[in-house]
Amino acid sequence: MAEELVLDTAIRDWVLIPLSVVMVLIGVLRYFVSKLMRSPAASTSPDPKLVREGQVVIRARNLRTNSQFIPAKAFKARKVYYTNEENGLLHVPKEDAQKAQAAMFSDPNMAMDMMKKNLSMIVPQTLTFAWVNFFFSGFVAAKIPFPLTQRFRGMLQNGIDLSTVDVSYVSSRSWYFLNLFGLRGLFSLILGEENATDDAQKMMQMGGGFGFNATMFGRGEGQLGYHPA
Repeated sequence: MAEELVLDTAIRDWVLIPLSVVMVLIGVLRYFVSKLMRSPAASTSPDPKLVREGQVVIRARNLRTNSQFIPAKAFKARKVYYTNEENGLLHVPKEDAQKAQAAMFSDPNMAMDMMKKNLSMIVPQTLTFAWVNFFFSGFVAAKIPFPLTQRFRGMLQNGIDLSTVDVSYVSSRSWYFLNLFGLRGLFSLILGEENATDDAQKMMQMGGGFGFNATMFGRGEGQLGYHPA
């Protein structure tokens, strides 16, 4: 039977709360550092064509997600509108896609900006993880207020090698990772929707500008397929 632990309030005051506060402050600081490191060319307003293509991809994604709410005939008509090889919005000729990719990789400013963004993310998180691993390793920092299955043990109890502890307890190292991947909504509230923490998602949304292949939008995961309710 899993053991029940009584958590000291000092762990809450000196481990749980400081970890959360530091992760939020690092995210905000990284946002402003990214803005300072951004080149003047990247600070200008985006290319309207890329923005338009990114919006088309978002609309196609929404169509795929909500396909069960419209008739199959209406879905097929919209699918043809996006993916037909003559004038579909998502269809990009192969030669145009190759030209767009070559232009992207040949732009030194874009490559430098990508490197700066990666550094602004990797360096703070590496230092923060080293800080957490050195000072807070082995702490049981919190408890989830509902039961969980054994599959969650590796995710919630990283750094604690005790199989007798209930799965609902969270180690300090796991709390760091939960904050790392779960604060995006809070950053959107603090910094706005268009913040530095969403760069990866924005690049995916604007991927249409770098050659989306309409043939990938058939049926299945990540594809434009009809899913009736």
